Amino acid sequence: MPKRGRWAQHPELLKALSREGVIRAVSLESLEMSSRVIYRRCLPGGPWQRLLPGIILLHNTEPTRREQLVAALLYGGSQAVITGAAACRQYGLHVPAEFPEAEVHLLVPHERKILSSEFVTIERTVRLPGPWLRDGLPLAPLVRATTDAVRRTRAEEPIGRLLIEAVQRGRCSPKAISRELDRGTKRGTAMPRRLLTKWADLRSIAEARARQLSRRLPVPPSHWNPAICDASGKYIGRPDGWWDNVALAWEIDSVDFHFYRDGYAKTLHRNNRYAATGITVVQTLPSRVENDPDSVLEELQSAYREASMRPRPAVFLSEEAA
Repeated sequence: MPKRGRWAQHPELLKALSREGVIRAVSLESLEMSSRVIYRRCLPGGPWQRLLPGIILLHNTEPTRREQLVAALLYGGSQAVITGAAACRQYGLHVPAEFPEAEVHLLVPHERKILSSEFVTIERTVRLPGPWLRDGLPLAPLVRATTDAVRRTRAEEPIGRLLIEAVQRGRCSPKAISRELDRGTKRGTAMPRRLLTKWADLRSIAEARARQLSRRLPVPPSHWNPAICDASGKYIGRPDGWWDNVALAWEIDSVDFHFYRDGYAKTLHRNNRYAATGITVVQTLPSRVENDPDSVLEELQSAYREASMRPRPAVFLSEEAA
């Protein structure tokens, strides 16, 4: 009878040495399993599968995303942290589909000699951040993860959408993102820098689209993001678009961007202030600016006509917006 290692006599050791069913080949060898046996068990039809060089999954069905992330970390080593789009998704951001979902971007110490492989992209760095643990996975801080993602992409639209997600849902300040872009490699940072500068006074990409769309109106907004106050100087709101001659406000409201934490309550309070002072308001979802622009233009023109037919309420631009 051929000699069998401890793994066969004590199969529970496989689970003990694995992480959620993912294990290093060297750990299998420590249980007296030969490389030939490991190879054979990972062949098509075998009970296991190879996910990465030296990394084995102890079942032969489709690996879950969690198992891929664990495998990547085992491959990267004890100091590896997940960054880029993969980390942004773990933080709960809505990452555009243009960022490959299958890819796992890892940061490892600069002295670590390891290459990218399969679905794992390895980046050696002298600026290895301290990990933020999320569901037991070490992630780069969200600001770093966001900048690592956008600097590896060349398309403006997905870069902009991810930056806005990080700012509005992830609570990263634009200044913090800019500082992180300054600290790291300058390769791939020109476009996100340009967008951050371009949107200095914008709160979302939808507002940028709205500005473009408004050029098709007979009377475009007279101001963008102005502070509005009542006759006593009390603050009312800061609409995205504003027609000062008729006191018409245009708000680009989004369930995705505003209906979280206290965002919904703030939206209600803002609308109540508008109504109390007689301001006419048009609320538009960002998706409609992109997908139904003609209807949005019709609504704005109709609202402008109605606003011009009523006495203009006593509301004013604050001094900072005048």
